[in-house]
Amino acid sequence: MKTDMFSSLKVMHGAALSTALSVAASVVIAAAFAAPVDAFAASATAPATSAKAGKKPSKKAAAEQVSSKSSKAAKDVKAAAKNDDDQPRTVSKKRRVSYTVNGRHHSVVRRVAFEPRQPSVGTAFGLHETPDALMLRSSVAYVVDQNTSESLFDKNSRAVVPIASITKLMTAMVVLDSKAAMTEQIEVTDEDRDYEKNTGSRLSVGSVLSREDMLHIALMASENRAAAALSRYFPGGRPAFMAAMNAKAKALGMSDTHFENPTGLTSQNVSSARDLVKMVNAAYQYPLIRRFSTDRSYEVYTGKRTIAYNSTNALVRNPTWDIGLQKTGFINEAGECLVMQATIHDRPMIMVLLDSSGKYSRFADAQRLRTWLDNGGEQRITSADANGAGT
Repeated sequence: MKTDMFSSLKVMHGAALSTALSVAASVVIAAAFAAPVDAFAASATAPATSAKAGKKPSKKAAAEQVSSKSSKAAKDVKAAAKNDDDQPRTVSKKRRVSYTVNGRHHSVVRRVAFEPRQPSVGTAFGLHETPDALMLRSSVAYVVDQNTSESLFDKNSRAVVPIASITKLMTAMVVLDSKAAMTEQIEVTDEDRDYEKNTGSRLSVGSVLSREDMLHIALMASENRAAAALSRYFPGGRPAFMAAMNAKAKALGMSDTHFENPTGLTSQNVSSARDLVKMVNAAYQYPLIRRFSTDRSYEVYTGKRTIAYNSTNALVRNPTWDIGLQKTGFINEAGECLVMQATIHDRPMIMVLLDSSGKYSRFADAQRLRTWLDNGGEQRITSADANGAGT
């Protein structure tokens, strides 16, 4: 009897021990799969650094390095998201991972922290392969004298590409053309969310601002929900607003241009650099657009809280630039975009830079063009477009 009981206890003890080991292994493996990508990247680089010094890194040092890098990355992302609605957002997606322990099948869901950015339309069509003397990072660049319309720099100016938030200049003109009261209060609703790119916004649903404040942050900080709300309060609603945008483009002679939404968060909002010169020149005739687009910072009260916005264009904070109007833009399909009216050596210019690669490259390209103009623009620089030579 005692022998039988002892045998049963041994069997039960063995089963319990096996189950405990299986659960422990599952927890360890699940934790490993769920670890952030940044942590793996940091721990992978730490041994390499220590190997050069002939030392093996301690576990504490490696952990501190991972923690430091993860903290800094989080702060950088938060700062970028706070001040620039044009910048790309990190897309977090879920992936199911399956594994087997002790003959048992398990699966966990882990987040993928990073996905490579899809190529822009300009990249897909080879526009970045077009050479230019200034080695610009933008696949489309066009500079004209505002007074004479003389072309000074031309790189793929006829290419029709997505224009992202450059769209908001046309949005602003249609709003002002409607002569609606700038003091009217406008509320953000679910209809103003971005359901195409799933981007976020600092302007939460339920926020209430005047039409003037909505226009201000749409132009200066590229606030997408502000632009969407403005279009919804147009007589006839958003469909009528879109019709007015395309009618305005046609009236300005913008034959390469089409708009599908008021924010630019779609690759179907397209134009050419030549058309955008016409749009910038038209927008420059509106004092409010000039003032709002070149403002450096602005605070709004939403009825819930006060939000401080900053300009998406670093050049407006540079005292060496005399900028009369500007607008930035970004979506993956369009790349980094920038249009400006600026006075250089007492000569008003309109500058268009589209599909630039790299977060700050559009501003660097603008500086390269300005330096070239400062030096007298000794030769007119043009490039071949798809249909023939540049002008």
